[in-house]
Amino acid sequence: MSDDRLDATVTYGLLAAWALHDLEELATGPQWIRENLPVLRKRFPQAPDRVWRAMEAVDEREFTAAVGVMAAIVGAAAVAGHRTGGRSAFYQGAVDGFGLHGLVHLAQAAAFRGYTPGSVTSLIVVPFALWARGRLRRAGVLRPARSRDVVAGLAMAAGATAVAHAVGRRISGSRWF
Repeated sequence: MSDDRLDATVTYGLLAAWALHDLEELATGPQWIRENLPVLRKRFPQAPDRVWRAMEAVDEREFTAAVGVMAAIVGAAAVAGHRTGGRSAFYQGAVDGFGLHGLVHLAQAAAFRGYTPGSVTSLIVVPFALWARGRLRRAGVLRPARSRDVVAGLAMAAGATAVAHAVGRRISGSRWF
């Protein structure tokens, strides 16, 4: 394959890397939160009370449903990327948001000074995002990165997560407050 063409590993690789990452989160997330909430409260007393209430209310059904919703979002981004040869702003934003999301996981693990859900597979997430951006750049389709793109990427990841959890809450019938 020449450097000016993209294959499916660049576009559908987003979904594959995401699936590995979210399998780790599914396997460890809710239980880790329940077990570590007292440590987190003690270590980060400045966090707003609503953060702790939200964490206390983590429901495994909601979490699982939210992961399913996020699968649809990431899958749609991967398809958009594949259909457009990587040119899709939605796809590129998802790659950026996913990579930044991985950095957030690593920062959380550093702040916690130990394992946090998603931190291990973030060692796949971040390199995948960098690799995909490199492939997009070599293919001549990467949109120029600006500081506002970092903010937009994080906002996209946060927004998609919020939507996924809101739908997950609705599907599972759980309530946060």
